[in-house]
Amino acid sequence: MGRAIEAVDRLGPQASLDTLAAEMNMSPAHFQRLFTRWAGVSPKRLQQYFTLGHAKALLENRFTTLDTAHAAGLSGGGRLHDLFLRWEAMSPGDFAKGGAGLTIYWGWFESPFGPALVMGTDKGLCGIGFAAETTAEHAMSDLSGRWPRATYVEDPIRLRPWVMAAFGQTDQGPVPLYLIGAPFQIKVWEALMRIPTGHVTTYSEIARSIGHPKAVRAVGTAVGRNPVSFLIPCHRALRKSGGLGGYHWGLPVKRALLAWEAARVDAEDAPPARLEA
Repeated sequence: MGRAIEAVDRLGPQASLDTLAAEMNMSPAHFQRLFTRWAGVSPKRLQQYFTLGHAKALLENRFTTLDTAHAAGLSGGGRLHDLFLRWEAMSPGDFAKGGAGLTIYWGWFESPFGPALVMGTDKGLCGIGFAAETTAEHAMSDLSGRWPRATYVEDPIRLRPWVMAAFGQTDQGPVPLYLIGAPFQIKVWEALMRIPTGHVTTYSEIARSIGHPKAVRAVGTAVGRNPVSFLIPCHRALRKSGGLGGYHWGLPVKRALLAWEAARVDAEDAPPARLEA
């Protein structure tokens, strides 16, 4: 499905179902059925969310004021992974040790957005990175370099239940996160987790919500250093202008995340089809 989404984006709205299916070496009917079952919307519907104006439209119609989002119940509607997270943070003192004494397990997994490098401790997931726009070696160096004194053990079996729940393949209850970062970074990441699925906010709104309205640049840096992509949704932070801004794992991945979420939410919000007599 990661390759399918990339094809939908790359080939553009003019691409027919036959063309998309040929890219995946499938029959049109099989591709349509498989894609719709996973994405919740048809390939043609998802194409509409890859237009250049999609980010601006989200900012105009789905802008979230973080102070009121949670109180309004927007992030508790059961969509995607919103109800599946619980988290705790490493203490500032432990963070300053660079991961010394910490065992971090890691493994590679297939995800809807390309190969995903996932890391976790005994307490929960602490890292998710995507390699669709970079190499596996770069992704590994990037995440492991954040906690240079930790001990790294390859153990995908240990992580698999959390990963399957995170990507919606099972419903095993809340996915635990173990946030390893500086206190300011964790404040920013906590704010990101208050942005509902299918909605967006701005870097300046995040800065205001954490009590540092002038620290927009620092907020942007903290957003970019988010180690748990997708579950801590840094892809939902945009510029005031409606521009996508940056994304640590590549703008094509950010666009795919936003388009996929918006399409799924719109599909859930659509009224049920009515049968005509």
